[in-house]
Amino acid sequence: MSTAAPPTEIADEALAILRELTGRPDAVFREGQDAAIAALVERSQRALVVQRTGWGKSAVYFVATLLLRRQQKGPTILVSPLLALMRDQIAAASRAGVRAVAINSTNPHEWADIQQQLRDDAVDVLLVSPERLNNPQFREQQLPVLIEKTGLLVVDEAHCISDWGHDFRPDYRRLKDLIERLPQDVPVLATTATANSRVVDDVAEQISTGSISPVTIRGPLARKSLRLGVLKLPNAQARLAWLLTHLDDLPGSGIIYTLTVAAAEDTAKLLRDKGHNVRAYTGQTDTGKREDAEQQLKRNEVKALIATSALGMGFDKPDLGFVLHLGAPSSPVAYYQQVGRAGRATESADVLLLPGPEDEAIWHYFATASMPSQARAEAVLRELERDRPTSTPALEALVNIRRTPLELLLKVLDVDGAVQKVQGGWVATGRPWTYDAERYEKIAAARTAEQQHMLEYETGSGCRMEYLQRALDDDTAAPCGRCDNCAGAWYPVDLSSDAEGAAAASLDKVGVPIEPRAQWPVGSASVKGNIPPAERMLEGRALARLTDLGWGNTLRALFAPRRVEPVETGAPVETDAPATPALIAACTRVLGDWGWDERPVAVVSVPSRRHPLLVDSVARGLASAGRLPYLGSLAFTADGPTGEPGGNSAYRLAGVLNAFAVPSLLADAVRDAAGPILLVDDLADSRWTLTVTARALRRAGAESVLPFALALRG
Repeated sequence: MSTAAPPTEIADEALAILRELTGRPDAVFREGQDAAIAALVERSQRALVVQRTGWGKSAVYFVATLLLRRQQKGPTILVSPLLALMRDQIAAASRAGVRAVAINSTNPHEWADIQQQLRDDAVDVLLVSPERLNNPQFREQQLPVLIEKTGLLVVDEAHCISDWGHDFRPDYRRLKDLIERLPQDVPVLATTATANSRVVDDVAEQISTGSISPVTIRGPLARKSLRLGVLKLPNAQARLAWLLTHLDDLPGSGIIYTLTVAAAEDTAKLLRDKGHNVRAYTGQTDTGKREDAEQQLKRNEVKALIATSALGMGFDKPDLGFVLHLGAPSSPVAYYQQVGRAGRATESADVLLLPGPEDEAIWHYFATASMPSQARAEAVLRELERDRPTSTPALEALVNIRRTPLELLLKVLDVDGAVQKVQGGWVATGRPWTYDAERYEKIAAARTAEQQHMLEYETGSGCRMEYLQRALDDDTAAPCGRCDNCAGAWYPVDLSSDAEGAAAASLDKVGVPIEPRAQWPVGSASVKGNIPPAERMLEGRALARLTDLGWGNTLRALFAPRRVEPVETGAPVETDAPATPALIAACTRVLGDWGWDERPVAVVSVPSRRHPLLVDSVARGLASAGRLPYLGSLAFTADGPTGEPGGNSAYRLAGVLNAFAVPSLLADAVRDAAGPILLVDDLADSRWTLTVTARALRRAGAESVLPFALALRG
């Protein structure tokens, strides 16, 4: 680790800028800051800075920027991954007298003015997202000019460059191409607070060009202000009860992390209902509301934000008093990154992990969802032409991949050189491409190992901070003397009876809306445009989402693959069984709370290949509870549904559009029913099965259709 001071000719100037930035006449550089500045400004080197959150990485690139600008160098390009991080960086730059602007998806109305400012040399720092670098117009028209003028390139949260990082983003891998296009004398700075040795080596390789290798400045990761602890409670009810009992006892304001959007929203609602001033913050939260929530937390106007990982990198509140986790992140690297939000400018901050038994299943889901498969990649390449661009929605209709994983896969193929984004969509480049199975197997193995490390953190008896440091390959790791393993449990473990009751009631809540489809999907070969109102279903209900904290646990277990080996064939088959009385009772409560305009007059079920006994028992149970006639089940046509549940809309619709028929006796009964039909299914995913079966009933004479499903995916 290099710690040499800047050469004499810039040392005084650098220190003066630092004091101006901080507003403190006695400010001095922290160990490593001056070395990084010297590497960039004096020697035009590539530098990788790995330092704990709060160390002052932004001070390095702001001081370096101002020094380079005084040398008549061009503006700094700062590649920043999150809008929240950009907002904080621009605000910090303004306070420091640095003229910073951003080009991102939220401010296209400002782009023309920003381009003029760049031409006038009136910008010191231009912030861009890694995704913006591959926008065809930006890449072809603006980026070449920027590269010519760039005085410094900064890659913030550089662990995202690495396949091995906890926050893999293909767009970051494209930065290697950008770095190779820079003049040799343009310095490059990569910064991160969360990287083990494997990630450090990977990032260093990405920012190297030819014989130019980066200097790595790495400091100790111990955070003396953090008091770490792990409290293992038996279930979600106990975890929520602990929050209700002790949230107000935690110091200051903080962040409570959850693993899913549903958990964040449900937890926030429960806490608000019981008088706690909290807000939910997820990737699905409106951008304006997210900005408001960030500011409210910074001003201590809320006790906590209940957040997913959408609130993470770069969020800066120096006096954040606590970070709690309802469920563990999948690696010590990710956990350290999130808990690093706390205690930056305070002597003490509390960090508590409340792990859940469902954590591993959630880790597995997200890990597999982000990894491109060979079959999917080859399907995309088969559909793309070299001369005719194909838009993402059009491509989605050609390959059975949903929009989000499709966009991720296209980025991976783009980085690998197999496809290219142009005006109008995507084209194949024609370059040879081979699926790198070995690389992805290594990534999967690394992630599995990191998950095991997280489990060891939860159960280990040694110092918590020391374990995190060692997991990040920090050779200065030593016992902290503050965590629950070093000094004893610092957190209470009692649960108030009122809190337990409130948590139980919250988890036992049932009923999630199923929104009706109003349009056929783009790319459908058989049907197009709006679904006629006379053929639509009404808004429906599901018992719960699979991701819910309460009934979601029961439903995840119910729909998890459970297979037996029949002696006769040796072939695995899924098991199926009628619903339990408790499940029927919960479904009945959904009907009681529905609030429909008109009560159903009869029950019909959707035929099921996977769970025929389950669906039949729920339909009959609801009919009995509501004293309604059960009219029977729709039937499969000769072909029946094709494909697996899920997939994108066009493919899923094609698999079910003509797969169901209304038997003549059922059609007669439906026509005779004077009122809505309750249509029962097991799992609502794309909603196309419910849409087409409701359409069949409407065409058979049903006045209206109220769909009901046990579970809603998502």
